Amino acid sequence: MQLAKFVSPTGTPSVGTVEEGFLRPLDLSSGQFRSLTDILEADNPVETVQFLRDPTAQAFPIDKCALLPPIDNQEVWAAGVTYKRSKVARMEESVTAASVYDRVYEAARPELFFKSMPKRVVGPEQPVRIRRDSKWNVPEPELTLVINSRLTLVGFTIGNDMSSRDIEGENPLYLPQAKVYNQSCAIGPWITLASYMPARATIGIHMAIVRGGQIAFEGKTTVDQLARELEDLIAWLGRDNTFRDGAMLLTGTGIVPDSNFTLFPGDTVNITIDGIGTLVNSVVQG
Repeated sequence: MQLAKFVSPTGTPSVGTVEEGFLRPLDLSSGQFRSLTDILEADNPVETVQFLRDPTAQAFPIDKCALLPPIDNQEVWAAGVTYKRSKVARMEESVTAASVYDRVYEAARPELFFKSMPKRVVGPEQPVRIRRDSKWNVPEPELTLVINSRLTLVGFTIGNDMSSRDIEGENPLYLPQAKVYNQSCAIGPWITLASYMPARATIGIHMAIVRGGQIAFEGKTTVDQLARELEDLIAWLGRDNTFRDGAMLLTGTGIVPDSNFTLFPGDTVNITIDGIGTLVNSVVQG
């Protein structure tokens, strides 16, 4: 079961289910559930969706709708150095800080950082941005956890944690500038409720970057390469933190292009995760 936010061909913003190439709006007219967040906050989101589903409501072809990022007021956080490939890449960025990344990969406490407020998040088919003051930029495809205010994992989506590797490599304290800026985070195309995801060990992640009609980079990994348990990441995020509207947590990347690769304006980033779908974003420069 998948939930999307979208604008229908009639111009109506809606929350709906994804059904074999169509989007079917949920009936939120009763007022008990007014938003995507309300559904995710329900004791049983699956039963809530079934309650709100109106089989007589007109379903719209996905390609005739404008998909919105599946987020309301949730904060977006991210985890780093959770895959071995990510650890190696971060150590390549900065020789002087290599031991920092090595130690955090092995430590009980994960690296967690604030990534974005909803207003900076872009959705499917919207452009992600590379910084004007950076010359080494990469996308980071990440399985993203959808967490409610009770720190319950209620769903999964796809995240793209855009990163300026030269800025962070210059000094690890520059990480916020390398990671947090306008259009540096893409989320979508929708949320798959947790009970409808494949077994975690079988979930594949694939990224292809297209440039001039040709694949400029392609890579893949699986969630079983993640060095942290998902519930452990959530527990650390919730230490001395509360999230009134819930949160989204990007879980790190196991796909990092080689050090001679950087994004260019006009590139297209395609991220596919089993059980969810494909998030597509073009690239622009600030």
